[in-house]
Amino acid sequence: MRVLMPLPDRDFDVTEVAVPWRLLTDAGHEVVLATERAGTRPACDPRLLTGVLFGRLGAAPEARRYYEELTRSAEFAATAGWSELDPEEYDGLLLPGGHAPGMRQYLGSAALRRQVGGFWALGRPVGAICHGVLVLARTTDPATGRSLLADRRTTCLPRYMERSAYLATAWRLGRYYRTYPAYVEDEVRAALDAPAGQFARGPRTLSARGTATDDSPAFVVEDGTYLSARWPGDAYLFARRFLALLEAAPR
Repeated sequence: MRVLMPLPDRDFDVTEVAVPWRLLTDAGHEVVLATERAGTRPACDPRLLTGVLFGRLGAAPEARRYYEELTRSAEFAATAGWSELDPEEYDGLLLPGGHAPGMRQYLGSAALRRQVGGFWALGRPVGAICHGVLVLARTTDPATGRSLLADRRTTCLPRYMERSAYLATAWRLGRYYRTYPAYVEDEVRAALDAPAGQFARGPRTLSARGTATDDSPAFVVEDGTYLSARWPGDAYLFARRFLALLEAAPR
């Protein structure tokens, strides 16, 4: 099956891209990467490869290794262009996140939102993690004039996580962890009809991450064919659940 994964030209999260890519391709599926202009060779947030601050807060070694493998793959240098996409050609859509400034190209693109809206209307599996949930929150259903997430259960990067990372690093990195003035959670909640019942923050954590062999610290929300997760620490569980949705979908 073919899964579409749009990316910005730079600054996407290493783990949220590389882990789903690795698990999906290991299962025999094709992942098509898409950037604003076809043929662009994208790049992750480089701080996540070396450690955000004093070698800490970066991606785990396994995710970094997957990313290195991804950069050597044929699909990494043969990206599709957002405007030229045909949603009908894909069986699933994955929207990864990231918080560094280059993500605004992807999170704020009207052209990408049009394509995402077209795919959503097909009723096929859609997964979004961390800041990637903003793409769906900002996409309007032309039939209703409301956000695609208006009546869905969802999670995203929790406010406490975003604020904690910002406060811990602002003295050295400024607003590196604040992609926008509004917190991701606040914007996602504002898109929901009944946020008190629809938004799930998940168990509180700042460091415990799911791994290839242990999903116990991870958290996702599944609502029909829509799957959401909070942060890189959920990436393995997120990828496994998305794989299950993909393989259970009608052919």
